[in-house]
Amino acid sequence: MPKSKLYNLNSQTVASATREWLLKRGVTITQIAELVIFLQKDYFPELTLEECELNVEAVLTKREVQNAVLTGIQLDILAEEGKLLPPLQEMIENDEGLYGCDEILALSIVNVYGSIGFTNFGYVDKLKPGILKQLNDKESSSCHTFLDDIVGAIAASASSRLAHRNQAERENRIEPPLD
Repeated sequence: MPKSKLYNLNSQTVASATREWLLKRGVTITQIAELVIFLQKDYFPELTLEECELNVEAVLTKREVQNAVLTGIQLDILAEEGKLLPPLQEMIENDEGLYGCDEILALSIVNVYGSIGFTNFGYVDKLKPGILKQLNDKESSSCHTFLDDIVGAIAASASSRLAHRNQAERENRIEPPLD
């Protein structure tokens, strides 16, 4: 298919598709926010689900995040449909332990939010709380090799964003508008 010289994808189209595909794959903003509470409850005991949802929403506005979500979900779907070439098909379909590209894609999300995001991602990736446990269910007919890591990365990034903003508030610094 020839490339159009007039290609210009609207950012709102990408943002909408990201949210739609998360929902189609069974993931809500609230479920991701619950992971943020899990990660931050010991540091911010007064943290509300609504505040966590706002931070998740802010993370999802980043184009780099949207690109990772859409790419990972599409690879999971292609694996479900058996449309990848071997041995990649088998590696993604079975969430091969030595296949680390799913984590690498997720790390591209946390990379936007710094080192707290990296440590939080490793923690939730290991424990698989909440929605991550469901997405990691190997008995399911759905393939979520990429999605479980992506959701964990979004939660870890929202946690990092929250931690940095709370520190700035404690220091009475003026922060830029929500990103």
